[in-house]
Amino acid sequence: MSTLDSMDAILFSLSRAFCSPFAVFLQIQGCVICLLLALGWLMAAYVRNREVKRIKNSVRAGNSFAFLYQDMDELEHSRQAKLPRVSVIMPLKGFGEHNLHNWRSQITSLYGGPLEFLFVVESTEDPAYHAVSRLLSMYQIGAEKIHKDTKYVLFLDDDVRLHPGTVGALTAEMEKNPEIFIQTGYPLDLPSGTLGSYCIYEYHMPCSMGFATGGRTFFLWGGCMMMHADDFRQDRYGVVSGLRDGGYSDDMTLASLAGAHKRLITSPPVAVFPHPLASDLSFGRYWNYLRKQTFVLESYISNVNWIMNKVLFAVHCYLSWGFVAPYVMAVIHITSALRIYIKGYHHLQDTTVASGGMSLVILLAICTFIELLSMWNLTRREVTLCNLLSPEAPRLSLAPYNWGLIFIAMLVDNFLYPISAFRSHFSQSINWSGIRYHLRNGKVFKIERRNDMVPAKTDLGGKHLYGKKGAPQKASFLSSLGRNFAHWRQPKKFDV
Repeated sequence: MSTLDSMDAILFSLSRAFCSPFAVFLQIQGCVICLLLALGWLMAAYVRNREVKRIKNSVRAGNSFAFLYQDMDELEHSRQAKLPRVSVIMPLKGFGEHNLHNWRSQITSLYGGPLEFLFVVESTEDPAYHAVSRLLSMYQIGAEKIHKDTKYVLFLDDDVRLHPGTVGALTAEMEKNPEIFIQTGYPLDLPSGTLGSYCIYEYHMPCSMGFATGGRTFFLWGGCMMMHADDFRQDRYGVVSGLRDGGYSDDMTLASLAGAHKRLITSPPVAVFPHPLASDLSFGRYWNYLRKQTFVLESYISNVNWIMNKVLFAVHCYLSWGFVAPYVMAVIHITSALRIYIKGYHHLQDTTVASGGMSLVILLAICTFIELLSMWNLTRREVTLCNLLSPEAPRLSLAPYNWGLIFIAMLVDNFLYPISAFRSHFSQSINWSGIRYHLRNGKVFKIERRNDMVPAKTDLGGKHLYGKKGAPQKASFLSSLGRNFAHWRQPKKFDV
C-alpha cells in the first residue's frame, strides 16, 4: 500500500467525517431541499400550463382575442362601457435601456374602460422625468389629478412590462370577487448573460412558486399591486398610515396588514411579466440588490409581523446553507475518490469510505438534475404564456439561458443570502439608489441624501439616476412627492 502524504491524510479524514451519521443527514437534507423545490416548480408549471392550454383552445375555437378575454362577448361596446375606472400609479427613478419599452407596454394597454396613468418623480432633474415626458407627448396624454371616480388603483414598478390585457384581467378578477384586498403578480427574469443576472433569476425563482397559485396566495410583490381606491381614501386597515409612519417595504407592510385583518390576496395565472435584466448587470450590483432584499426583513409594523420576519429570516438562512453544504461535501468525496484511483491506494477503510461518499454524490447529482429540469420546465411554461399574452411583442425564448451558470448561481446566491441577512440585521441601514434609510424598532426614522452615496446605476435595470446636474434633492421624499407629483392620464372613448 502506498504511503499517504499529509494532504491526502487530511482529505481522507474529511471524507470519513462527511460519512458520519450527522453529515449523511445534512447531505440527504440537501437532496430533499432540491426535490421540494422541484415539486414546487412542477406545481407552478401546472398552473401556468393550464392557462396556456386555455388560451390555445380558445384561439382554436375562433377567439382571436383570447389573450384579452376568455369570452369574445366581453368586447361588446355595452360591456366595455360599464368597465370601472382604473388609475395606474408608477414611481420613477432613473432611466435605463429597457424603460421605454416597459413604459410603452403600460400606456398602450388595451383595457376598454376609463384608464389614467400617474407617473411619480422626485425631481425634474431625474432622467426619468424628461424621458417619460417625451413618451407621453408622443401618445398625446393629458395631465390631471387622480379621478374621484377611480375604483381600483394599480401600483407598478417602472421596470414591469405589461401585457395588453393585464389591466383588464386584474380588473375582471376584482369585479368578480369584491372580497379581494390586493391582486398581485410576479416577474419572469430574462438574464442578460452575466453571473449577476443569473443570481437574480435564481433568487426570484423559488419565490415565483408562491405566485403561481392561480388564486389565493400569502405572498405579495410590490411591483404589481391592484387595490380598491377606497382603501386608500379611507386609510382602511392602515394601508396609508402604515406606510407613511416609518414604513419601509410596501409589499411586506401590506402583506402583514392583509394577514392581520384576514384579507384576501390573489395572484391570477396570467399575472407573470417579462423582466429583462440589464446587459451590464455586474456581480456587485447583484450583491447590492440582495442586501436590499434581506434588509426588508428588518422592517415591521407589529409584534406579529416582527415574529414572522424573524422566522422567515431563520428558515431562509438555514435552508440556504443547508442547500449549499452537500455540494461542499460532494467536492471532498469526489476529490478523495480521484486521489485513491490516481495514486493506487488500496486501504480497505479508505476505499469503503470513498464508495459511500460517491453514492451520496450520485444521489445529489440526480436530485440536482431533477431540480434544474423542473426549473427549466416552469421557465419554459412562463415564456410560452408571456408570448401568448403579448402576441405583438418580440418573441421570448429559452435559448439564451445558460443552465451551467444557473447552477453556479444557485450555489452562489444561497451561500451569500445568510451573509447578507446577518449584515442587514446588524447594520440596520441600507443605501437604496443614493438614499440611505435607517431603521429603529422596525421603522424608518432617518433618511440621508449625500452625493457620495449615489451609485452610477441602479442594480437590476442599470438605470442612470441623475442627469447632467446630478444633484439629489435635499428635501424629504414625501414633501418632494407632494410638489412634483406628475399626474398623467390616457383619455379613453368612454371618458366623461
